[in-house]
Amino acid sequence: MTEKVQLTIITGMSGAGKTVAIQAFEDMGYFAIDNMPPALLPKFLELLSETKNDEMKKIALVIDMRSRHFFSEMQELLNQLTDSPRLDFKLLFLDSENAELVARYKETRRSHPLATDGLVLDGIERERDILRPIKNFSQLVINTSEMTPRQLRTAILKEFSTEIVKQFRIELLSFGFKYGIPIDADMVMDVRFLPNPHYIPELRALNGQDKSVYDYVMKFPESEEFYQNFMNMLKPILPGYEKEGKSVLTIAIGCTGGQHRSVAFTERVGVELAKDWTVHIQHRDKNKRKETVNRS
Repeated sequence: MTEKVQLTIITGMSGAGKTVAIQAFEDMGYFAIDNMPPALLPKFLELLSETKNDEMKKIALVIDMRSRHFFSEMQELLNQLTDSPRLDFKLLFLDSENAELVARYKETRRSHPLATDGLVLDGIERERDILRPIKNFSQLVINTSEMTPRQLRTAILKEFSTEIVKQFRIELLSFGFKYGIPIDADMVMDVRFLPNPHYIPELRALNGQDKSVYDYVMKFPESEEFYQNFMNMLKPILPGYEKEGKSVLTIAIGCTGGQHRSVAFTERVGVELAKDWTVHIQHRDKNKRKETVNRS
């Protein structure tokens, strides 16, 4: 029997948290599209029926359903999605109390899309009236009035996750300062103060994943002192990042060329952190020098 495609459409009141919701689905591995025009949904579903891409087994779409012109077509399409034997379809409606929605609009200084006369509350009430039938059709309604973004993410993960998901993961990245600091790093450590294997002829062409280079980098007292101090600083603060809802923490460790010292330390830190956390290791510049030599 062919596995059903999980399709979730996210809609609801403007300001109720649809952006946070689609990000939560993306973290769960869904193919996520934010703010798809309703008129494109039939064509998207037609393309979906023709594809065999395994990445399209879980799909989440944010759709704004305030258009009265499209409403009758949309309701018929939702019925078809519900009855389709190929789909595990859910309609998620995000709601919030009027007072909270007004406060959120005031805080962001945005105008409500349906507040033609400039009064936010009028726009909210007009939108609520339009969306009432869609809300009644929805399989799941989440009221976000008293929720923080992190609490909304947790509620969605609890409802839609089909497996145990570790939201928080650590990306460890080695790099060379000569090629630039990674722009997406949350934390950058510099190990250029350590003795450099580049000046040892038999180690120059190797990298920090090779045992001889790794042992050379780690044999110095200052290497061990740095490692212990770094781990003593890092380990206690990791739960705080997870608690605050951060899904990925990127830690970059750099040396001059990103080939020896940074690679060795990234490997060692990764082994230790992997005992308690989900860790992914990348070595951005490990082979840059080799590539440069080959092009010369």
